[in-house]
Amino acid sequence: MEWQITVDCADPAPLVRFWAAALDYVVTPPPEGFETWNAYYLSVGVPEDELDLGSDGADRIMDPSGAGPRFWFQVVPEPKDGKNRLHLDLFPTRRDRSLSLEERQRIVDAKVTELEALGATVWRRLDDDPSHYAVTLRDPGGNEFCVA
Repeated sequence: MEWQITVDCADPAPLVRFWAAALDYVVTPPPEGFETWNAYYLSVGVPEDELDLGSDGADRIMDPSGAGPRFWFQVVPEPKDGKNRLHLDLFPTRRDRSLSLEERQRIVDAKVTELEALGATVWRRLDDDPSHYAVTLRDPGGNEFCVA
């Protein structure tokens, strides 16, 4: 079975850029025979007023190795309302418990700094457990995710 993760959003472009960089993914190329995603969408009848014609319309990312799931950032009319019911956890530490807590914090904080430079914002730090350290952030669309 094939599957993908679909993220509802108002504007796919910043999320495509952010998550491609955050996950070491690449922008999914448009279907064969089409120069851009907008060209493809127009060919299947998506109205021009539903497309960002100032961009190439890229709204998907993929793992270049093919191992990870694909992501589609789907435009929806309603704004995000409340906390996500599903979120991603990123593990730059590879969940290596042989690392000291201080080393895990250093690795997590370095990734958080990288993600903030890409447009994420820190929501809260989970550092009240002496055996665990994580940071909850929000992506440019306001979606929560964790780095641990």
